[in-house]
Amino acid sequence: MPSSATPDAYTDPVGFGQRMQILRTRRGMSRPVAAGLLGMSVSWVKQLERGEIGMPKLPVVLRIAELLRVRDLSDLTGDQSVPVDLFVGPGHPRLPAVRDAVNALTLGDSDRQAPPAVHLAARLAKAWAARHQAANHREVIGELLPGLIRDAQLTVRQSDTGTDRRTALAILSEVYSLSQFFVAYQPDSALLWRVAERGMVAAQESEDPHAIGVAAWLAVQAHRDSGQAYFDAADALTREALAYLEPALPDADDRTAAITGAIQFEAGYTAARRGESGAAWGWWDKAQATAARLPSSYYHPVTSFSRAIMGAHAVTVAVELRSGGESVRQAARADAATIPSRPRRARHRIEEARGYQLDGQPDVALAMLAQAHEAAPETIRYSGYARRIVLEETESRVPARRRRAATLAEQLELLAA
Repeated sequence: MPSSATPDAYTDPVGFGQRMQILRTRRGMSRPVAAGLLGMSVSWVKQLERGEIGMPKLPVVLRIAELLRVRDLSDLTGDQSVPVDLFVGPGHPRLPAVRDAVNALTLGDSDRQAPPAVHLAARLAKAWAARHQAANHREVIGELLPGLIRDAQLTVRQSDTGTDRRTALAILSEVYSLSQFFVAYQPDSALLWRVAERGMVAAQESEDPHAIGVAAWLAVQAHRDSGQAYFDAADALTREALAYLEPALPDADDRTAAITGAIQFEAGYTAARRGESGAAWGWWDKAQATAARLPSSYYHPVTSFSRAIMGAHAVTVAVELRSGGESVRQAARADAATIPSRPRRARHRIEEARGYQLDGQPDVALAMLAQAHEAAPETIRYSGYARRIVLEETESRVPARRRRAATLAEQLELLAA
């Protein structure tokens, strides 16, 4: 490697501070922004990155890892002896079968009769319901997806009319959306993007507003989760989707109104990740107004958008704005019992845990994570935020807290190689 080349934080024997600087730069994050989000001074970050001070203690290391969305803790620390995935969960046993179905061309199925679109739609609806009801939701949908993907692809291929083809494409797009829920936070980011892109193409060809909205909603999340350098792309996609959906909102059916509200919230979520408090809460207010027009019992099968979810969304906004006190206040107002989806309820508990951790209440944070594990173990196993909190508290000086965190770490198989 030429002496002028940038070292690779993943392979070169560089120190913690230099690794942090490389990873921060790759995220498109300035030093002042990083310092502000960490609650440290710019000079402290500068000294750390220059190697003028040593690697901080584990709680701070984990906050840096969360900020930079480091996948494996050793990418930041350089210690390869104990690999610890943070924002990527373990590869699910059903991942290869789902990957094969996504990659297949279905050309070998040309002699098989495709199922009618109405039957395929009914199977898809049952799959979404199963996902919301199951504690091991990845196992459930991982079993269903290969057949759904192949049948949806075949139904598109065998459509006789333009109308039939658009109907089948809308279904195929939503099957890819379900696939994205399965693939997310697993160790195959290329497959995640392939699924997201195919879902968007199928949705656009279907000309179905709801399908387009769902595909856009998931694509926004994929961009935002790729790091701060992709926030502008997430915002641009949000604006395009809302420009398409909002004009029809007054006459929209419940599911189209719900996907519009879900995208409105995503705009606020991205603003919160940027630290833009006014914009974040402004978008939350807009999404709240959209939720208010929905029936009280309505719950969107893909996004979970509903009246009931807005309290959980408020917790997320406060947490992303790094406001511990406001996070706790919003958590007290939100009613998790009204969230019918087990994985979504578990995610809400994780967000509450983040809020209590920010507010200096680690024991309550661990209690929330225990409730998340009870609601949906597969949700917490794949959550980088939950992993960070549990790892941090295994180093607690309080014996009871340390034992509680160690129990959770064991349940999550957190330190498994």
